[in-house]
Amino acid sequence: MAQLYSVRSRASWGMGDFADLGDLAAVAGARGADFLLVNPIHAADVASPIEASPYRPATRRFLAPLYVRPEDIREWAYLDASSRAALDAMRAPVAKSNDDPSRIDRDAVWAAKRRALDVVFMMPRSAGREAELAAFAAREGQPLQDFALWCALEEHYAGAERPAEAWDIDSELVADLRARLARRVAFHVWLQWVTDQQVERAQAEARASGMAIGIMHDLAVGVHPLGSDAWSLRALYAQGVSVGAPADMYNQHGQSWNQPPWLPGALAEAGYAPLRDMLRTLLRHAGALRIDHVIGLFRLWWIPEGLSPAAGTYVRYDHEAMIGVLTLEAQRAGAVLIGEDLGNVEPWVRDYLADRGILGTSVLWFEREGDGFRPPEHYREALLATVNTHDLPPTAGYLADEHVALRARLGLLTRPVADELADAAAERAAMLALLRRRGLIGEDPTEEQVIAALNVLIAASPSRLLGVALVDAVGERRTQNQPGTDQEYPNWQIPLAGADGRAVLLDDLAANPRFVALTHAVDAAL
Repeated sequence: MAQLYSVRSRASWGMGDFADLGDLAAVAGARGADFLLVNPIHAADVASPIEASPYRPATRRFLAPLYVRPEDIREWAYLDASSRAALDAMRAPVAKSNDDPSRIDRDAVWAAKRRALDVVFMMPRSAGREAELAAFAAREGQPLQDFALWCALEEHYAGAERPAEAWDIDSELVADLRARLARRVAFHVWLQWVTDQQVERAQAEARASGMAIGIMHDLAVGVHPLGSDAWSLRALYAQGVSVGAPADMYNQHGQSWNQPPWLPGALAEAGYAPLRDMLRTLLRHAGALRIDHVIGLFRLWWIPEGLSPAAGTYVRYDHEAMIGVLTLEAQRAGAVLIGEDLGNVEPWVRDYLADRGILGTSVLWFEREGDGFRPPEHYREALLATVNTHDLPPTAGYLADEHVALRARLGLLTRPVADELADAAAERAAMLALLRRRGLIGEDPTEEQVIAALNVLIAASPSRLLGVALVDAVGERRTQNQPGTDQEYPNWQIPLAGADGRAVLLDDLAANPRFVALTHAVDAAL
């Protein structure tokens, strides 16, 4: 399991990309992995500032050109020497950051890539390539044209206030701009075609490595309120409302995700076509799909604008229809489905999903039974079992109480820090005692030995899938995302680094001692 943007190679443009996706899958496949789960790759902004969260995209229907590797576009090979040198110069400043473990700069990466992609787009395409592009555009239809127009408008109004008419897709102004910006619209249509091809290649490389499933994509809960979907499908979204979550033990104030929810009635009137089309895009080049916050297909926590998460309420959806669309599209694609069913989920929902072949999710630290941890042998079979999740620190950080320290620094605790630390110490002691009883660690284990033992422990479960976090395999400590924060913490901007704090590059991963040791330990336990 990996955050794609964080996994960089020496050929990257400052962040992980689709070429890195295929290579990471090949490295993992060579170590015995059957799937590679990555963060959502839905399209985000195309103008600065770019939204960092992959879980708050501009659209869930189309994919993020931010991850395109420009050199892998066929027309790149036809550039003359001077043009290629110019493009290499565009890449050089962001490529220097590949070794920087501090932060991913999406704005700088996209600025460099977009200039290069503009050049490649202008290169002549063969008759065959033109035919492929035309067929792709015809298949994706008006939704693609609308998304490409939204991208062109983002560029057109970058840094300027957008008039009210521009927020109405049916306005005369937007119709005029559709014609005036036709060249930029065509560019963004082409870019989606390029994106689709590179994702297809990554899945082919994953399967060629021996993976039975290959790439496992992730479906976000919702979209950005100013994004393409909220603009072009405005009638489907509730206005003045945000999706979120009530308070829980890991976010004691609740959460507001600043995403508009689908209107249940409007979605039904549309015949659930937007849901179907979104799923088809993600499943086209995937062996599996993880549905974040799968309870959102049943009910969502709606929070009125301007109020706290505590003022929210649940609004229900026609789950029979939505799960029906989901399973039908997965059946057509031959893909595995995993629902993230952690947290406040009604028990019957888990049974309902399991009856329809949708796997659930288990995180070791959340699995409790009686006064202690649930033995892995008692886990559900229809599961993706993991030690941790992207909303917690990597295991090294968790063992060091980083989940408490970070929330304390950010003012997210409602209890005294001492009480939280005492609970964390008791939880850690109970887990280490369990590992010792099973003979998985000695009396004074190293951090690396404990991480390996935790992953070996869940290998004893009957669960269908077992996920190993890449951050755990290299000794990273920093949290990728702290729920309940926005500007307070650099969520979704942490590059992959090792226990020594230095960047870990994909080129070196296959020989990384911790990576080799952990994957060997898990493989031996299965």
